[in-house]
This record gives sequence, C-alpha cells and structure tokens, in this order.
Amino acid sequence: MLEEFKELANTARACHFRWGGAKSGMTRPIPTTRSAYPWSLPIQTRWLDNDVYGHMNNTVHYTLFDTAANAWLIQSGLLDPLNGATIGVMVSSGCTYHSEMGYPDIIDVGVRVSRIGGSSVTYEFGCFRNGSDVSCADGTFTHVYVDKAERRPQALTDAWRTKLAEILAV
Repeated sequence: MLEEFKELANTARACHFRWGGAKSGMTRPIPTTRSAYPWSLPIQTRWLDNDVYGHMNNTVHYTLFDTAANAWLIQSGLLDPLNGATIGVMVSSGCTYHSEMGYPDIIDVGVRVSRIGGSSVTYEFGCFRNGSDVSCADGTFTHVYVDKAERRPQALTDAWRTKLAEILAV
C-alpha cells in the first residue's frame, strides 16, 4: 500500500510541473520577492496542513492569505469581525504555486494592495518559506466591502483609503 502511495505521489508531481514545459508554449510566472510586500505575518504551518503527497495541500494557501489579510485589517483598525458594521466578501481569488511548502515550515505571508476601487480592494500575497526571499506561492483576492446586515456594497471611506495606501503596490 505504501508503494502505491509513493507511485501516485510521483505521478502527481510529474503532472504538476508538466504544465509549464517547453512543449506547451506556456511560460511559468516569476516568483515575487519579499521586498515587494510592505507588511508580512509569520505563520507556523501545522501537521494537518500536509496532504498525502507530503506537501501543503493547495487549499491551505488560501487560508494563509485570508489570515494575513484579516490580521492586517484588524491591526490597522479597519476590521472588527465581531462588532463592525462592514465586512469583506470574497468575489475573486487566485494562486500561483512555485515550490512546495509544508509542516514544519514557517511561512511569512507578505501582503500588499494592488487596486482600491469604490467598494472593493484587491490584495496580493507572497508566501516565503523559512526566511527565503523568493516566494513559494503568490496569490490574489478581491474583497467587496458590504454592510454586515444588508449585504449591500459600502463605499470605502477616506480613512480606509488612507490606511490601504500604506500597503499599496508601487
């Protein structure tokens, strides 16, 4: 049984890296660097973050992004998840994987803002493994900020825009 799992894992890894091969005509995105992010949050990976293939399951990356973004929002005084009147609702997300991460790695998740709209914000993330300056994964998501009770979009205030500008990508 263990040999079957090893064979399956090797096949999955080969398929994962085949998409960017020379025959496909596709080019691999270039990983970002730590200096591209004005704020970061160190996060300890957990045993349960690894999957049967021996690396972090792809769904965990989105948890890291969400944790880092919300930590920044709370620390900046923009989000009060329990008592605030405004919340962010996810409308789009994406992740590009460059190299593996997994337990017991410590991941520094860099956070920056790439776009500030009327009621929306697009965040970008870089995951840096064990002090590396080159990202293992890069992600993005867009929140639309809505009234917590009505779930209708709310215009971003000047206070929000000023704080978001502190981590705006240049």
